Amino acid sequence: MTDRTTLDIDFVRAQFPALDQGWAYFENAGGSLIARPVIERLTEFASNYRVQPGYPYASSARAAEILAENERLMAAMINASPDEVLIGPSTTMNVYVLSHALLPLFSAGDEVIVTNLDHEANNGAWRRLAEHGITVKEWQINPETADLEIGTLEGLLSERTRLVCVTQCSNVVGSINDIAAIAKRVHDAGAWICADAVSYAPHRRLDVKALDVDFYLFSLYKVYGPHLAILYGKRERLLEARSQNHYFFAEDDIPGKLKLGGHQFEASGALGGLIEYFDALYAHHFEAPEDDLHTRLGRVFELIAKHEQALATRFLDFVEAKQKIRLIGRNTPDSAARAPTFSFSVKGKASASVPPALVGAKVGLNSGDFYGLRCVEALGYDPADGVVRASMVHYNSADDVERLIAALDETI
Repeated sequence: MTDRTTLDIDFVRAQFPALDQGWAYFENAGGSLIARPVIERLTEFASNYRVQPGYPYASSARAAEILAENERLMAAMINASPDEVLIGPSTTMNVYVLSHALLPLFSAGDEVIVTNLDHEANNGAWRRLAEHGITVKEWQINPETADLEIGTLEGLLSERTRLVCVTQCSNVVGSINDIAAIAKRVHDAGAWICADAVSYAPHRRLDVKALDVDFYLFSLYKVYGPHLAILYGKRERLLEARSQNHYFFAEDDIPGKLKLGGHQFEASGALGGLIEYFDALYAHHFEAPEDDLHTRLGRVFELIAKHEQALATRFLDFVEAKQKIRLIGRNTPDSAARAPTFSFSVKGKASASVPPALVGAKVGLNSGDFYGLRCVEALGYDPADGVVRASMVHYNSADDVERLIAALDETI
């Protein structure tokens, strides 16, 4: 065997049982399908270890071991330490808890910068800090390009800025922001950065140390796993954050002081299946074994990015030839510039009318604001109707894209 240079799409698709239903799924930015190893581990854990973990009897002790190992794997996946990672129910809830944990560190008149590009998860909780005397500033997108521009951020930063909250990749626009460059500018100004990677994580390897972010967020149910989410924080930042848990959780108890309520143990117990899936991709495509998980993920996601770029190229060629379609964001398939998340409108048609028209072809997508209402409004769309979104991931095939194109072509 020699290393494969392209993703074996048949092998990939065999790992997702839901694809057997015959649909072409293009609402992946809202939530991906679950990989088979995750399903198998969820079933195993729920069947055998769904007890309170960490007690002396065998099933409880084994449950604790599985959960601890999965937390270690999730940390390794993003190049972090286990005590820098919190597994929570959703990104929205993780941000809500984090905002309350940081609030005691701020003073009236301190400034927090948010964007009108981000999903509301990395928006609403921060804006509510204004109720406590915090000044909230909005980093606005360029309405012509739908891009965030560093020059605009420069005009917002001040000596009172404490935190900048920004997305790595918009779930509406699809463009990828240079978080490492933004983080450097934010740190130079003496502030912290909280980056939302929810719409980036399904497409590229994550590396919090390379980005030098203070806080980092993404949802595992959009990365082929169960309905859970990750909050990363630099250890020193999490130590500073104030406990939101019961009074007997110490301030140095990380992540316990920010982990409200019990885990969804069966879902957390399945997370090892996510790594099992990525490792299966590595073993299938590459000849030489590699001990380091982060390195294996890097090679796998290079294949994923190449495959997704080919899908994006075909779809954008179609869009460019259709004057009735108005694409949002960068008109490039370059995997370094955007994810294959495409929002658009169709001249003369309500956005809400498009997805139902594709159902007969077994093409699944949706329309609306996708919790990016501020972005949709800033781009001049009717918030009641929103935009159409076709979001691709690596298990989408070239045939899927052709079916999407044919169905859209007939509809518009």
